[in-house]
Formats: sequence, structure tokens, C-alpha cells
Amino acid sequence: METNYIIILDYSAGEVIKIRLTKEQIKESEKYDDFETFLSTLEEEYDFRLKDCVWMCTENYQERSYGF
Repeated sequence: METNYIIILDYSAGEVIKIRLTKEQIKESEKYDDFETFLSTLEEEYDFRLKDCVWMCTENYQERSYGF
């Protein structure tokens, strides 16, 4: 599975952060043995603290919302 999207739940801010990785970011992520280490390099750019978040990565992205 190629990681194209990262979904982050920042529970300190009550925020969902959705990131579509660029081709350059995907290539960069492949240099890391641990994907979470790669994620830590994105903290400043996307304004989140990994220690305050849970995350998932996925090849495809779909979203469902109820009651909004």
C-alpha cells in the first residue's frame, strides 16, 4: 500500500487534519524505517504536535459525515 493521505486527529485542539502527500513527500517518506519519524518532520509545516495526536495513513481517501 502506498501512503497518499494522512489523517490526523489532534485531540488537544479538537481538530481533524487531512493531508494529501505530494510526490516529493511520498518519496521522502520512503527513506524512513518508521513512518511516525517521517510524520514528525511535518509537524511544523502543518501545525500539529504528534504527541497530541492519533493518526492513520491510507492509499485512498473517503469521508462520511452525519448530522452536519
